[in-house]
Amino acid sequence: MDVIVRPTARLEGEIGALSSKNYTTRYLLVAALAEGTSTVYYPAHSEDSDAVRRCIADLGAVLQEDEEKIVITGFGRRPKDVKTLNVGNAGAVLRFLMAIATLCPEVTFVNTYPDSLGKRPHDDLIDALGQLGVEVMHEDGRLPITIRGGAPRGGKIKVSGAVSSQYLSALLFLTPLLAEDSEIEVLDDLKSKVVVGQTLEVLEQAGIVIHASSDYMHFRVPGGQSYQAKTYTVQGDYPGSAAILAAAAVTKSDIKVHRLAERSKQGERAIVDVLQMMDVPLTHQDGTVHVRGNGRLRPVEFDGDAATDAVLAMVAAAVFADGTSRFYNVENLRYKECDRITDYLAELKKAGAQVEERQAEIIVHGRPLGLEGGVEINAHYDHRVIMALTVVGLRCRQPLVIKDAHHVAKSYPQFFDHITALGAAVERVE
Repeated sequence: MDVIVRPTARLEGEIGALSSKNYTTRYLLVAALAEGTSTVYYPAHSEDSDAVRRCIADLGAVLQEDEEKIVITGFGRRPKDVKTLNVGNAGAVLRFLMAIATLCPEVTFVNTYPDSLGKRPHDDLIDALGQLGVEVMHEDGRLPITIRGGAPRGGKIKVSGAVSSQYLSALLFLTPLLAEDSEIEVLDDLKSKVVVGQTLEVLEQAGIVIHASSDYMHFRVPGGQSYQAKTYTVQGDYPGSAAILAAAAVTKSDIKVHRLAERSKQGERAIVDVLQMMDVPLTHQDGTVHVRGNGRLRPVEFDGDAATDAVLAMVAAAVFADGTSRFYNVENLRYKECDRITDYLAELKKAGAQVEERQAEIIVHGRPLGLEGGVEINAHYDHRVIMALTVVGLRCRQPLVIKDAHHVAKSYPQFFDHITALGAAVERVE
């Protein structure tokens, strides 16, 4: 499916935020790792979270779901002996399950997205799993990947955090189940520390004890633990809502987005702070963000490492700011579904934006009068790029055509329904 985004002067209305993808995937995983029955209220439905559902069912969890909740009977530390798992295009799901698959005799993760997830490296996690006594067969660190496990051992583990925090999170899910105590040392830098905080929050809720240093570079994990069956409630999703809020910021608007907790540990909550720094009129109280946009924005400088999944939406807003904005410490954007710096900026330039890239920076020279548009855009199979380019299209003088826009379903299947309900001129083309 392609979409045509036409100039849109005004957005108005109210929506409820999508349920958090990050929390959903983590709650489903800890429920599967528990012995007993857990309940997860308001789980997200997206390609990523559905990949978790599919894979934990393959590994032996029993799932029953209605419109409000999902009830999961877990497999504990004894997943079923399966030969293959298919995570689709879900990188975080792959990495978490690579660790859990070490409890199985032999599992192959297949490659169904060779032009997206199939290109992403996983070497740092592969190296760490080798330290547990696990044999991993792979293609230069990429899919297909075969895990030969069955008896992983705890102990001292070193893992790099320079590319992704997901490798560390994967180890934090696994090591409490091992017989031995473990010590995890993070090498180099640690990207997206705030997401590690979400992992630790969920693990604590599931009854797991982990001793973490204040900088998240050292962890002591007692072995022989068991996940407890619990009841969880998924909060609203800031990464997906970032694009909706950015759209309201660049247009004349009066919109409310509900279910966005003020004290959330999601780093992408920073979208609210950044828009306020850009002088966007908004309030945030009682779980509701209310934006009364006027289309006028100031430029901003922002360290994007703690809010990785909102940076592209912030950049989309900055495209129309009156001055030059800079987003720095964002190199990990290069290792997502696509290179979210080079690939995204190439498409922005097609639409008429004035942007520059550095290895770890995005520089935006704002054009407050809008862009020309009138071009066809390649979104590189990336849900965040699709949403951000939709925001840009609202302020183009000519329609913007976004190719393969159905990939937005990876995290936010209702995105186009929500933004058109608010008044955006978006047309689907099958």
